Amino acid sequence: MSSLIRGAITHPIAVLAIVLSMILFGVASLQTIPIQMTPDIDKPVLQVRVSWPGASPKDVEQEVVLRLERELTGLPGVQSVISDSRRGRARVTLTYGVGQDMDAALIKLLGQLAKVSGLPNDAKSPEVRTSNSEDSPIARMALIARDGVNIDIDTLGGFVDTVILEPFSRIAGISEVTSWGGAKQEIRIALDMDRVVDFGLSVSEIADAIRTSSSQVTAGDITEGNRSFTLRTEAISYTPETAKELVVRTELRDGKVFNVKLSDVANVERGYKTPDSFRRLNGMHAITFAVFREPATNVVTTLEGLKQEVDALNAGILAERGLDLRIVYDETVYIGTALELVRSNIMIGGILSIAVLLIFLRALAPTAIVMIAIPVSVISTFVVIAGLGLSINVISLAGLAFAVGMVVDASIVSLENIFRLKQSGVKATQAAYWGARQVWSPILGSALTTVVVFIPILLLDLPIGQLFRDIAIAISVSVIVSVIISITVIPALASQFIKDTKRFDQQIRIPVIDTLATGFKRLVLAYGHKIVKSTWLGLLVVFALIAGSLVALVMMMLPLDYLPDGNRNFVFGRISVPPGYTREATLSFAQSMEDVARPLWEKPNPEKLPRIDRFFFVAYNGGAFAGAATEDAGRIRELIPVLAEPVSKAPGARAFVTQASLFGRSVGGSRGILIDVLGPDYETVEPAFRLIRRQVGELFPRKAGHQVRVRPSENAVSPELVVRPNPDALARAGVSARDFAQSLDVYNDGILVREIPLGGELVELILTTQTRETAKIEDIEDIPVIARDGSLVKVGQLAELSIESAPNQLLRRAGRRVVTIQLRLDESIPLETAIAEINSKVVVPFNLNSKDGVRLELSGAADDLSKAWDAVQANVILAIAVIYLLLVVLLRSFALPVIILITVPIAATGGVLGLVLLNLIVDQPLDMLTMLGFIILTGVVVNNAILMVEQTLWHIQHDGMRSADAILEATSNRIRPIFMSTLTSLFGLLPLIVFPGAGSELYRGIGIVVFGGLLLSTVLVLFFIPPLMAVLMRRFRPQAPIGDVTKEMTTPLSQTA
Repeated sequence: MSSLIRGAITHPIAVLAIVLSMILFGVASLQTIPIQMTPDIDKPVLQVRVSWPGASPKDVEQEVVLRLERELTGLPGVQSVISDSRRGRARVTLTYGVGQDMDAALIKLLGQLAKVSGLPNDAKSPEVRTSNSEDSPIARMALIARDGVNIDIDTLGGFVDTVILEPFSRIAGISEVTSWGGAKQEIRIALDMDRVVDFGLSVSEIADAIRTSSSQVTAGDITEGNRSFTLRTEAISYTPETAKELVVRTELRDGKVFNVKLSDVANVERGYKTPDSFRRLNGMHAITFAVFREPATNVVTTLEGLKQEVDALNAGILAERGLDLRIVYDETVYIGTALELVRSNIMIGGILSIAVLLIFLRALAPTAIVMIAIPVSVISTFVVIAGLGLSINVISLAGLAFAVGMVVDASIVSLENIFRLKQSGVKATQAAYWGARQVWSPILGSALTTVVVFIPILLLDLPIGQLFRDIAIAISVSVIVSVIISITVIPALASQFIKDTKRFDQQIRIPVIDTLATGFKRLVLAYGHKIVKSTWLGLLVVFALIAGSLVALVMMMLPLDYLPDGNRNFVFGRISVPPGYTREATLSFAQSMEDVARPLWEKPNPEKLPRIDRFFFVAYNGGAFAGAATEDAGRIRELIPVLAEPVSKAPGARAFVTQASLFGRSVGGSRGILIDVLGPDYETVEPAFRLIRRQVGELFPRKAGHQVRVRPSENAVSPELVVRPNPDALARAGVSARDFAQSLDVYNDGILVREIPLGGELVELILTTQTRETAKIEDIEDIPVIARDGSLVKVGQLAELSIESAPNQLLRRAGRRVVTIQLRLDESIPLETAIAEINSKVVVPFNLNSKDGVRLELSGAADDLSKAWDAVQANVILAIAVIYLLLVVLLRSFALPVIILITVPIAATGGVLGLVLLNLIVDQPLDMLTMLGFIILTGVVVNNAILMVEQTLWHIQHDGMRSADAILEATSNRIRPIFMSTLTSLFGLLPLIVFPGAGSELYRGIGIVVFGGLLLSTVLVLFFIPPLMAVLMRRFRPQAPIGDVTKEMTTPLSQTA
């Protein structure tokens, strides 16, 4: 290390060139780093989706989900399998452990999917998604008609697919774009059942004829001479006109061949599918979209590409059609505001740190030398961030903001020691060399304790560990760079710019500060003189400080939360309606929410409530959802009770309205407790979940701000008319079960026969009847079925009908039926408190008394908090152990590190005290990000103690002082640099604590914990280190100085060892 210091002093130009290179590389790296709101939390999830149009949830589960689960459950690395069966679709979500090789997992999954057999013919092929349905969209959009344009939005399904969805899906960084609304074209083949009977046809025969009538097959190549031809067979190509000519049956009549064409028994016409939902944006009919991003992409760049595409469409083809595509939610608005706040905090923190240094140094040159550490350390960190594939986000920038005060610590210690030697008469070059050489060991030790505390965090295989990682790397890299600067750049510049200390001798006085500082120093030294002479008094003081700190820590400790939800300008609500409600009936509930929202966007200045900028809703069979944003982003939460109230007043309906969370869009966000009710079947689970739902509602009532929702919804049950054919009756009529089912289907929704390409899109062929026979339930029995002999038999003669209830959604977890009760807590109750209450009053009593195989399990944020807290406790203990062993190596003692580590519980008390005081002004829970502040403290607060211990040892081993004199001298020498470095750190942290705004909830807790812990430990370290050192150092005897240091300091630098 001595040669490195010497080389920096003798080659200042080279040092300057290296510093400039580091800045250039950092700036260049910054241009390549993705920008997003929070770090990417790897979600080791694969989701298999299967579409089966028209199928009931029960059929989807029996025919699709069970077959998928059978093949996928045994895949290596899979921790849980959750299936979701709804009308017309199935989703099977496979969750893997953190750290799983997802590329390999995807390959194995695709291999297993190839083995799945027996899926229904009408079901589409399974699709695999690497994203979860719980991912948050980065943007929401709505397509509306422009003012004065009369256009039916519901007829634009095919147009939306080709003009909007396809171009957007090709934008770099976008993984998926989903849409609501926009009916697609279809060709309806409406049968005249009388004509069908006259020709002796059956519905199944006609459907099969249509399915097999169109085919395009490439049959290889034909070579003729020098030319090669591709051989293709191309059967009928469907249009409404050509479909009419399809031959359904060929038969002999009067000795002649007669073709029965489709036009003989049906009308063929092109139309649009019935819309499956109602959608409105600020009262205007709309088609809505949600945009999802790929992992590890630059959100800002991705949305810039999206906006450019939107602008191009609005200026081109959409303008021609009288349409307007609007972005109703844009994540980059919040990201930009949050990042700008952190950037300004870094700048203000840097300015405050400079001000503190000026107050201490009272000269521009030394201050400028020290402040070089800030830009070089911070900007150099971007090189490592880019190299590790990380992103610029609020968490990583907060880490750099915390580092602003830390990175000057090493430079302060180095420069202060150089300055002290120069004022004692040592030449500038030798002062720079010996000043850096004397303190490089404690500087390195302090930096290493700051860095090694993060090693367990980097190895933490939990989502919270991935959040911690970015801030850990940002702080660690910047601190390591600052150490290098302190022993190279600082002595190199100091040797050039502080050659004459006379101009620094007449410092500007600041009476109040100087008087307080002098008085405090005298108090500490007087205390030191007294305490080092009395062992028992010293031990009593130390015991009182430690015991008092531990008692205060226990008494003030706050309950735990998981993660902050953030303060995005967007609320999202889901509406559950009574069983069996159609989309038309559901619309009335969504309109009640729209009715209370309308005045808030129509009136320029609504009274008391915030003005709404955008409001949209989507209503469909069995439910609805809505979203809103305000012009004043800070008042978005005021909309939650306003939007929920009108729906909640309606009989049988419930609204669940929450502010969008930064960490996923699952119900409740980071404050959502999920109570899973698991059992063998729905009939067994149903009474249990209704009981638990009632108990949870009593413990956490809606009037107190809590919200409870059941998934699948308690109302997600629809009346179902079940037709059970009699096998004997079918046999007598010569009708197969398939023919019977299709005869029913053709009279109701119609049969999806096939999809055909038409006009650049896939169009469904629907086989139905010219007259609907099922206007009433009673009409079902009168539906005619064509028997084998061509006669008509009514459904009522072949089957029994019954009205039953059936769920609209079925969930399974690990092969068992599951219903989840989702609780969103009010902000006033900590998550840990609510979990304890639920466990003691609901979960434990139920599981002890359950005898029918039904069990309760907590998941969601409750499970995440439990795992994270266990991991954090273990990692803090491990970090302290690592720091202890590191100090043992640096100090070559097993006892001295114990003295230093006593600062940790004292700092923890200061951190909790700071958090308690902050909560008197603004709510700041003790969440897992705030808990990171205590981990940072563990590595930081020991630095001052290390400096005092190292300085004491230096005086004993190199200056030959007695232990008592060495302790007092070290205390006197270290007070100024300790307070200088501490105050620069504290004032660097201050903007992160006091300035509210977007994203501040992510780092404010960390800031106040570090601030309070560092402040208290800095003051108290001066009072307990001297007595502890006095007790321990009594066994040390004064040693002769190791060489003549004074003589060496006057030796030319080229002759030093």
